[in-house]
Parts: sequence; C-alpha cells; structure tokens
Amino acid sequence: MERNRFGVGADAPAFADVAILQPGEGVPDGAVYLPATPETVLWGRLPCAVDAPVLTVRSGDVVVIDTVSHEGILPDQGSDPRAFFAGHGVPERAVLRDAIDIAARVARDPEHDGPHVVTGPIRVEGARPGDLLRITVERLEPRVPYGVISNRHGRGALPLELPRDGRTVSVFAAVEERDGRLAGTMPAVEGGPRAIAFPLAPFLGTMGVAPATDERPHSVPPGPHGGNIDVNLLVEGTALHLPVQVDGALAYVGDPHFAQGDGEVALTALEASLRATLRFDVLPRAVALAEFGEVTGPLIRTPEHLVPTGLDRDLGEAMRACVRAALSLLRARWGMDEHLAYAYLSAATDFDVSQVVDVVTGVHARIRLSDLADVPLAGAGGD
Repeated sequence: MERNRFGVGADAPAFADVAILQPGEGVPDGAVYLPATPETVLWGRLPCAVDAPVLTVRSGDVVVIDTVSHEGILPDQGSDPRAFFAGHGVPERAVLRDAIDIAARVARDPEHDGPHVVTGPIRVEGARPGDLLRITVERLEPRVPYGVISNRHGRGALPLELPRDGRTVSVFAAVEERDGRLAGTMPAVEGGPRAIAFPLAPFLGTMGVAPATDERPHSVPPGPHGGNIDVNLLVEGTALHLPVQVDGALAYVGDPHFAQGDGEVALTALEASLRATLRFDVLPRAVALAEFGEVTGPLIRTPEHLVPTGLDRDLGEAMRACVRAALSLLRARWGMDEHLAYAYLSAATDFDVSQVVDVVTGVHARIRLSDLADVPLAGAGGD
C-alpha cells in the first residue's frame, strides 16, 4: 500500500515535508525561548496588569515563542487532539505534545472564556504607559503540516444561516507543496477527489499588551491593547505598534494562522500552530509622537505600508475610527492639511475589513509609503 510521509495509508492527505516542531526541538542555540506550557499560557483570557510575567526581556531583545492553535483541542472537537487529528490521518507523533498537555491541564470556563491559547505575558524592561511597544515579526515557522477551519453555531458572518444544522463544522486542511511553495489544501466537495489549494501566509492573530485593569479580558474581542486583531498583513518582516498601558507592557501572542482572507467570515481561518521569532522594542513617548503622532490603538508597518486600524462592535463605526486614525497619522507624520489628507485617503488608500467575527469588528487602512516619499516628515508638531 502506498504511504505518505507519516507512514499512513494513501487515503490520508499527502502532507508536505514540514518538520514537526515539538516543544524545545529545533530551537536555535543561544536563543531566548518561551515554550507554550500550562505555566506560560492562558486559555481563553488575556493577561492583565496584575499578572506576573513568565519572561522578562530588555528592549531590543529577540524571543523565540511557541504558539498553540485552539483548533483541535476545544470541547466541540472532543478535547483530545490525538483523537481529533487521528481522524484525519495524523499519527500521534505528529500531534504537538504541548497541545495535548494544554488540553488536559489548563483550566478554561467554556461558558465565559474565549477559545484562544495565549503565550505570555512578557515583561519588556523600560516600557511605560504612553510609550509604544513595537513587536517585529522576524520569522514564523509552521509547527505542523496541517490546520483546521471552523464554523460554529451563532458565530461567523452568517450566524443565523450557517452551519445549517447548528453543529460545529471543522474542515481539516493539509499543507502540501504546490509549484515549489507551500499551500493549504481542502476538499471542494465532501468526500470527493477534487481539492482547493490556496497559498499560505502565516501570521499571529493575537498580539497585544496588558490593559490597565485587574481583570483578564476575554480573548475574543480586540481593543486598544491589541489582542485578537486578526490582521493578515502581520507576516514576516512587518511590525505591530501598541500603546503601552502598564509598566513592562506585559506582551503576549497567540491565535496562530497559516492563512486568512480579509473578513474571516466563517469564524476561523486556517488555524494552525506556529513558532514565532519576535523582536520587542520600546519607543519612548517622545519618539513615538515624532514618528506617528498620538497612537491610541494597533498600528502596523509593513515594507510598503503604514496601517492604522479602527475597532468597534459596529462595522461602520470601525470604518470611521480607522479613517480618523489615518487622518491623525498623515497630519502628525507628514504635516498634511486635514482636507488634503482626507482627499488623499479617498483617492489612493484601501480600507480593508480585517474581520467581522470577533464581537468587535476591525478595519485597517493601507497607506502606501512610496506615495509620500517626497513629502518631508513633519514630526508630531508639524514643524
């Protein structure tokens, strides 16, 4: 009988030759490493001001962090990742040991907590309220060659329509090599031979800092602290800027994705565990103001764009908040007159729906840096 790379029968997916990154395996020598263990993660909640850090670093330090996807470990999937993934042709040795451990040992209230596994918090020395924390995504490595896309009752963009029978739909997707690149593959027809293939673009859906509260926030809705912002632009080579709200910032990451379309309409996208190499830098308030003006929520920088965001339960309000954030950025960084900045945004900037499924919806704007290459930087004072 023909066998795939795991030694499983030919009826199982033809997984790509992606190494299984079990806890502690394949970590570069000398790296600062934060594993995902019952002692270093929260399940369904985000860190708050009174949480003790699981790691302390200095500004400029680089950390290798393991993240664990919630897909495959939730109660509606059996709370047993070994059994869940075995049903899709994955042998036990290719199921992450930390996922198994977290599912068995980490407390979570299914009625009141979110689904996400969050690694952290990380204290960044010198970070103070009013500063910005810049988290630069240096590397994102798939830990497994498979993931899951789910639609749950009462969730997603069509909560009263899908899933049709009210039961959770979890679509297994294998990672395969297509034309020399890794792609996610899923069936086009249930049980049929035809497959849909789409490119991978790994990113962390949750990146944030602790809010100034003594209660741990729910892991689903994003906010000024970041959290579950689900902006798919945060791939390797990009950076997220967050307004620091407590001493040390208390940063955290989670909700790893292999791919996501803007909107994330079904509820989840291709969710799967990643190993992230991240750099943490503190931008003192004076520097942050000179570069970006007053930043009140997540701000992303890619090689091509500056990306302000807007967040609100109402998608229209999220859009308006994003426009205001973009106007503020253009005026502070380049000294643009407000009416000219508004005209420029209308003529040249795309406003994309980040997601519509996380209670608080998100919109992000892509301001092309090349458009403004000949405009002198003004600084926050517009000098």
